[in-house]
Amino acid sequence: MTLKKMEEENNWHSGIADLMTGLMIVFLLIAVSYMLVIHTSADQVIRQGLAVREITATYSKLQMGLYNDLMDEFREDLPQWGATIEEDSTIRFHEPDILFEPGSSTIRENFKRILRDFFPRYVAVLSSKKYFNEIDEIRIEGHTSSTWQGAQTPEDVYLKNSALSQQRAHSVLTYCYSLDSSAKRRDWLHRVIRANGLSYGHPVLDQSGREDRTLSRRVDFRAVTKSEEKILKIVEELNR
Repeated sequence: MTLKKMEEENNWHSGIADLMTGLMIVFLLIAVSYMLVIHTSADQVIRQGLAVREITATYSKLQMGLYNDLMDEFREDLPQWGATIEEDSTIRFHEPDILFEPGSSTIRENFKRILRDFFPRYVAVLSSKKYFNEIDEIRIEGHTSSTWQGAQTPEDVYLKNSALSQQRAHSVLTYCYSLDSSAKRRDWLHRVIRANGLSYGHPVLDQSGREDRTLSRRVDFRAVTKSEEKILKIVEELNR
């Protein structure tokens, strides 16, 4: 393993550890709040706490496995695609000159070529026996910068970017569905895949905390696991 890869994986594990710690604190506060409000017994709080620990441990293991499997599959392709894999396993395509025509949802030929290579392999990983029953959603997310040339008001900027981001996400979904390889998992994809336009609600920030307008214009593929559903069930039980 190279030093660079070791550093990347160490940074990722550190990020996941911080996320798990944060989740545990949130769940503890929820448990205490419910105990105070509805007089939940100490035994029940302990049981729920153990359940939360089990779920977070499972979530951490699942996310680490998914991240590693996606890295193994795409590591060599990412630089030439202008893409990265984020700590939460989101695959981010962030080269605007590759993705779409300016101000348009028309997919450029280079991005179509990338999608023809990427999407069948991506679906193969997520629909494998290891993850098939763990994936709640695959989200194709369109993102824009916070600017729009010629817009007169902030509301106009937001609404135009909202429409464009949704159109772009839907264009990518439509193209991916047109691929012959998608037919093999069509029923599964119907249940899990979504196209979401998020305007500039989730900008990419530079080291100074300012929006990087170039990197913010992107398409993300994000896999959401079923851990959240399990967490909500615990909260419901605490509320009984």
